[in-house]
This record gives sequence, C-alpha cells and structure tokens, in this order.
Amino acid sequence: WTVVWTDLLTACDLYRAKAYKVDAVPNTSDQYFAYIAYDIDLFEEGSIANLTASIIGNVFGFKAVKALRLEDMRLPIAYLKTFQGPATGTIVERERMDKFGRPFLGATVKPKLGLSGKNYGRVVYEGLKGGLDFLKDDENINSQPFMRWRERYLFSIEGVNRAQAAAGEIKGHYLNVTAATMEDMYERAEFAKELGSIICMIDLVVGYTAIQSMAIWARKTDMILHLHRA
Repeated sequence: WTVVWTDLLTACDLYRAKAYKVDAVPNTSDQYFAYIAYDIDLFEEGSIANLTASIIGNVFGFKAVKALRLEDMRLPIAYLKTFQGPATGTIVERERMDKFGRPFLGATVKPKLGLSGKNYGRVVYEGLKGGLDFLKDDENINSQPFMRWRERYLFSIEGVNRAQAAAGEIKGHYLNVTAATMEDMYERAEFAKELGSIICMIDLVVGYTAIQSMAIWARKTDMILHLHRA
C-alpha cells in the first residue's frame, strides 16, 4: 500500500518527458536525433532562466549520456506569448534619430580601453561630426580606473550634443550600462536617460534574468535598449 500510495503522489505520467521520435544521424553509425516533448505546465511563464534550466540543465552533466548536444527547440505559441519581447525595433530607432531611406552608419569607439573620459568624449564628437549616425561603447567598457562610468557618460553625451549642433541633425551614442549588479545597472541606465540619451546597451553576459529585467525597465521608461552579443 505504501509503495502504491507513494507512486501515486510522486509519479505523474503527465509531466514526464516523452521521447516520441528517434532518427539516425545520416552517415554515422552511433549518433541519433532524439525528439523529446515536455508538458507546457513544467515551465514558468515568461522566464528564460527557467526554460533553459529545464531544457539544458543537469542532463548535460550526466555521465550516462555522452556528447549530448541541443540542436533545436520548438516552443508553443501560447508559451511564447508570455514573453514581452523587445519594446522597440529599427523603425522606432529611425523615428528617434529622424533618419529614413538609408542604412544607419555607426561604429565602436577604438581604442576601447585606456582612454580618459575626456579623450573618449572627443572620439565620440569627432566620429559623429565626421558623418556617423551613432557610436557605441564596447562590451568591456564598464567602469574601470582609467575611466569611470559617470565620467564616460558625461563626456560622451557632451560629444553627442556638440556633434548635433555642428551637423544640424540628431546623433546618438550607445552607453553601456552593464555592471556587476542589477542595482548598478538601473542606476547607470537612469543616469543615461537623465542626460538625454535615447539608447543604452547591455552585454549578453549579464544573464537571462538581467536581460529581461532591463528590457522591462526600457519599456517602462521608453528607452531603446541594445543587447550586445559578446
């Protein structure tokens, strides 16, 4: 009775993974494509962290399975709709920049490491004045001893404003708000907005939860958010 009752409480066929198809990999003798389905109730709505923990979590550490690789995922539309997605896209960026009918012309500040805030702002100004629509911080420019983030923001936006005045058109600079904590990222993003920046950026390495949190912030504050792919 105890075994049966325990099984009823803990074993639920509905939530077990279903391997519904197995195909041999062409031109191999011991490799296979396994198609596995999971019940949608196993996943928290709108959580990339939960999705990835469930699909590509501990299973990749099992010694019983060698050379396991995730090839593809197919997600139900009902589940996809629980993610808000980006608040803006290229069209909105064109409207903010007031530039249409041609590609954007942008670049990244180089050298990306070692410049002082003042010299960094000078590069921003000269690049934008020279014809660029926007410049951007590189992914590993955060807040280092040679140039703290607040100093970089101030000189960069000063360069943007000077270039706009000289060129007579809207210019932009992607300010990197990536930081060690969400609190620091929010602080930097808010300061960028206060300075008049229309866009800020984060790096992919901040993680899924931080990416989603910043996307929500950007939607609420009507800020364009660029996700760097590094």
